[in-house]
Amino acid sequence: MTRDETIQEAIDLLQDLGLQEYEARCFVALNQLPSGTAKEIHDVSEVPRTRVYDAVSTLESEGLVEVQHSNPQVYRAVDIEEATQTLRRKYADRIDSLETHLENAEVQETDEENHVQEVWSMVGNDAIESRMLELIDGAESEIALVVVDESILSETLFEELGWAVESELTVLLGGKTDAITSRFGTELPTVRVFETSLDWLTGAMDEDEVAISRIMLVDREKLLIGSYYPAADDAKANEQAVFASGLENGIVVLLRRLITVGLSAEDPAD
Repeated sequence: MTRDETIQEAIDLLQDLGLQEYEARCFVALNQLPSGTAKEIHDVSEVPRTRVYDAVSTLESEGLVEVQHSNPQVYRAVDIEEATQTLRRKYADRIDSLETHLENAEVQETDEENHVQEVWSMVGNDAIESRMLELIDGAESEIALVVVDESILSETLFEELGWAVESELTVLLGGKTDAITSRFGTELPTVRVFETSLDWLTGAMDEDEVAISRIMLVDREKLLIGSYYPAADDAKANEQAVFASGLENGIVVLLRRLITVGLSAEDPAD
């Protein structure tokens, strides 16, 4: 990464953390200078000189910049560690406020009978894993999971599955390869593990062929199916998934029997 790219990345991240563009540019400029006047900040940051004063005034009120009241005034950024701690507290406070506001937001009454079945879609490995962890955490009786792409086996996933096992939920884990089933068996030795023989899950494994990455069925009514292009460079980032809840019982029974093909012993719960 070049110096200009590094500077721009720092500016972008500061904006993500709540600073306006001119504030971010001025703060980064002051980190390049031991100290500086408004003109010197303008020269480095390319922020219009008339806007520098407002930007550094805001930065001062946020505890990120110190001012020497000379003529002309001189500004300097606080120590990097102090600045990051200040921004971290500010960001945490915003998240806490967001949580409070969301919890206090008025919830509209809905007719459950009109919302029995719902289907939602999501994109990206992080979002999909987050939904999987939420499903596991909310499970009441059974979790059936088939994994086709080994890269989705995260430590966080195993921690959640371990919690489910300790809570005495029924957990069925399937893998498309020996490596996946072996990992399941090692990490969760008391869980029933099977190797699925459904070849259609992986497709032709070329860049234009879509494949299933994961299938999860929770409490026989909540289903998540992920898909991706295995040969694509950005396969993990562009993984897509469909999440459905409140499924009809007949569909659930069919899906459960389909994804658990390979169980070594007949499951009496079927």
